Amino acid sequence: MSIFSDNIRFLRTQKNLSQQEIADDLSMSRVRYSKYEDGRSEAPYEILIRISKYVNISIDLLLTVDIRKYSLENILKLPDNRIVLPVIVDPEGNNFIEIIPHKASMGYLTGYSDPGYIESLQRISLPFLSNGKYRAFPADGDSMPPFMDGSYIIGKYVEKLQDLKPGKAYIFVTRNEGITYKTLMSGNKKSITVCADNSFYDPYEILLSDILEVWLYVWGLLPEDYRKYNSTDSMSVQDMFLELRKDIKKLNEKL
Repeated sequence: MSIFSDNIRFLRTQKNLSQQEIADDLSMSRVRYSKYEDGRSEAPYEILIRISKYVNISIDLLLTVDIRKYSLENILKLPDNRIVLPVIVDPEGNNFIEIIPHKASMGYLTGYSDPGYIESLQRISLPFLSNGKYRAFPADGDSMPPFMDGSYIIGKYVEKLQDLKPGKAYIFVTRNEGITYKTLMSGNKKSITVCADNSFYDPYEILLSDILEVWLYVWGLLPEDYRKYNSTDSMSVQDMFLELRKDIKKLNEKL
C-alpha cells in the first residue's frame, strides 16, 4: 500500500461510493481502479490528473500527505500544486503554530513545500490566534525592529497576493532573500515595493515571481533580554550611522 492508495480509498469511503461507482465516474474499469486503490499498480500521470480533478485535491497532496490525519476543509491548496499543511488544533481547540528554528531557518527555503519537514517542526498554541493558518519565523539582523535576533514573528498565511494591503507588515519568503519581515508600500502587476521599519535601510522592490510565500504579521515573541536592544546608547549609535549614511548619499549626489 502507498500514501496515494490509502488516500483514494479514504476519499471514496468518505463519499460513500463503491469502487464501481467511482470507476464509472473516472471512465475506467472497476478492476483497473481497484489496482490503484489496493496499491497493486501505480497510476500513470494522466490518471493522477483525472483523480486529482475528481476529488478536488492536488496531486502533491494525494501523493505525499496522509490526508486521513487532517480536516480536508482546512487544507490550504495552492494553484501550482504546492500545499500549506492544514490547521491543526490542540485538545482545547487552539491552533497549533509551527516554529521555524533560528539555526535551520535557511532550510525552510527547501523544506517549506515538504510535508515531512513541516510536520517535524515544533509547535506551540496561542488561544487568542484562531481562524487561520499560522507559523512562527525567526527574526534575523537589525532590519526587523523591534524584532531583534532571538525574537519570533508569527504570521497568518496569505493565500493570494491580491490580498496584500499597503501599510501592513508581512513576512515574505523569497528565493533571493529567504525569510524577511517588511512593510508593504505599493505594488503593481510585476513587483511590490517594501520597506524595513529600520529607516537605515532604503525601500526596495521584490518581483512577484520571486515570492514563495507571504504571511501577514499578527504577533511577536520577544526574547528575555529584549530591553538591552532599546537602550539609549544602542539607539544613538544607530542614529549616528543613519546620519552618516545620509551624508554619504548627499556627497555622492553632488559628485
